Amino acid sequence: MSGFEPDYPGAEVRASPNFGERRGGAKPDALVLHYTGMETEQAAEARLCDPASEVSAHYLVCEDGRVVQLVPEEKRAWHAGKGSWGGADDVNSFSIGIEIVNPGHDLGYPDFPDRQIEAVIALCRDLIRRHGILPQRVLAHSDVAPGRKIDPGEKFPWGLLARAGVGHHVEPAPLHPGRELAKGDQGAQVEAFQKMLARYGYGIQATGFFDAGTEVVTAAFQRHFRPARVDGVADPSTRDTLARLIAALPSDGG
Repeated sequence: MSGFEPDYPGAEVRASPNFGERRGGAKPDALVLHYTGMETEQAAEARLCDPASEVSAHYLVCEDGRVVQLVPEEKRAWHAGKGSWGGADDVNSFSIGIEIVNPGHDLGYPDFPDRQIEAVIALCRDLIRRHGILPQRVLAHSDVAPGRKIDPGEKFPWGLLARAGVGHHVEPAPLHPGRELAKGDQGAQVEAFQKMLARYGYGIQATGFFDAGTEVVTAAFQRHFRPARVDGVADPSTRDTLARLIAALPSDGG
């Protein structure tokens, strides 16, 4: 594919060869937001277009607010890798992937510039409108691949996006003392918490045992929805925030 007309007005096009057909006739009904995790925008764009990398995304949002489309929205970009959401494990087939230029945790993890976030919001609003994407289907890479991925990270301003109509969000409960559930704990409270995480969409089994997998899913939840402390411990603030998120879901979604 040498080129194509952009789906998003104003987007530049740099065609990546790293894509395929969406499987099973799937249509995109979710957005997955990433950071690039590379030193420069140029290096990230080159990697997303390198056949040897076998990775891509539909869009790249630069620090200055420019939007580059790499893969047509109708195609299956290779952005999410192994993961799941809502019981479905071929994330690439049901999602649109957006890479946001930021060097990430290993390279200093700076704040996201205002112009960049404004461009992300405008792009997401357009995608949501055209594809009918529900608020709770605007996801972090870390949501669909807990433990394996941590982007776009705890500095990403999810609350700001939600106030602009992008994503599902409640004001995080403040940190306060109380009963904590942590690795090694077991019982009905652990099982109830695991069921809530699964209800929201995370890939977790309700075993009643707070194992390492529960810890990484809890940290992923915190990174997106309660970023004040990301430690994988289900403290009262984490559990309260999760409960209110679920209560705020539309009656016909989840």
